[in-house]
Amino acid sequence: MLKKLTRWSRIKSPWILHLNSGACNACDIEVVAALTPRFDVERFGVLLKATPRHADVIIATGPVTRQLKDRIIRIYEQTPDPKFVVAVGACAMSGCVYRGAYNVMGGLDQVIPVDVYVPGCPARPDAILDGVVKLLGKL
Repeated sequence: MLKKLTRWSRIKSPWILHLNSGACNACDIEVVAALTPRFDVERFGVLLKATPRHADVIIATGPVTRQLKDRIIRIYEQTPDPKFVVAVGACAMSGCVYRGAYNVMGGLDQVIPVDVYVPGCPARPDAILDGVVKLLGKL
């Protein structure tokens, strides 16, 4: 019964942590736009949290750099199980225009497992919303 209640609460109210690993800020603006009343991601119970210890879903933007690799892993480990990761934008998926730079390791899946990819440069708010809904469908 407790597992059923926990599963229901995670589906009805996923709490997200927005993680920017050094992108150009375009995807960050789109993630914030998805949280506004125009797109109303809160109708799915999504709440933005400031700490990984309270989050269920990590929404990551930007490529993985060598400086942030250990911090990204630490944030992922601090998130309680079951945890989910959404890679938003081309930079989080593959490194995009930053790929090949001396300090860029590539996409987010080079460091932590990713559950949903949201393509685009920048990813549109409705695409981010669609990615979150697909993630909830996986649950």
